[in-house]
Amino acid sequence: MQAIILCGGLATRLGETAKTVPKILLDIAGQTVLAWQIKMLKVVNVEEVILASGHLHDVLYAGVGDTYDGVHIHYAKEEKRFGTGGAIQNAMQYINTSPFFVLNGDVLLVGFSLQQMLGQFDEHKTGLLLSVHVDDIRPYGEIVADSDEKITAFREKQSTCRSGYINGGVYLFNQTIADTFPKNRKHFSIERDVFPHISNLYTLKTEASWIDIGVPERLAYARQHFRNGGCQ
Repeated sequence: MQAIILCGGLATRLGETAKTVPKILLDIAGQTVLAWQIKMLKVVNVEEVILASGHLHDVLYAGVGDTYDGVHIHYAKEEKRFGTGGAIQNAMQYINTSPFFVLNGDVLLVGFSLQQMLGQFDEHKTGLLLSVHVDDIRPYGEIVADSDEKITAFREKQSTCRSGYINGGVYLFNQTIADTFPKNRKHFSIERDVFPHISNLYTLKTEASWIDIGVPERLAYARQHFRNGGCQ
């Protein structure tokens, strides 16, 4: 199998922490974020990963190279920012398997196997999104699905504190996802410009622990949680 990891963002919310080090190479209890993600991907026999790079590409390549923990690495470098959708489109030039995984390069999962997504996927689905349960949905958008787990709506950030399911930043796509991309555009968002317009997009809900390290307080929490053995 193959996977794409989106890791070309500027990481401005992390400030000085990610000014000279790509977010995916930040240390979490002695291992990089990439190492944690590769470990998760190897469980489902992913043998090749495409890093959708951009900002700090040279630093990323120097730190990773062409193989990482036995997995072949390719790079789909953005010369200018393409957005999440454009980055996937650019990286798909190296994709020759279907389905394939796409991961945001700043998420960590605990107590979850990607095998669960493979078990729920079939060729009639364009995509399967992992949705994770959080106690407070206010910093995020909410995913709404019917009884068959078919996504019916994406709700923007809410003002009321309540629990719900949010986009976990882990996707399993059929190659037909490319047919839903905006035509003649290199820069677009997978979340805003693609997902709302797909009729057969499904979700897998999980109660597994999920950490987004994209802001300083969550990065600090991840480092503390891993150091205390909470993510083993």
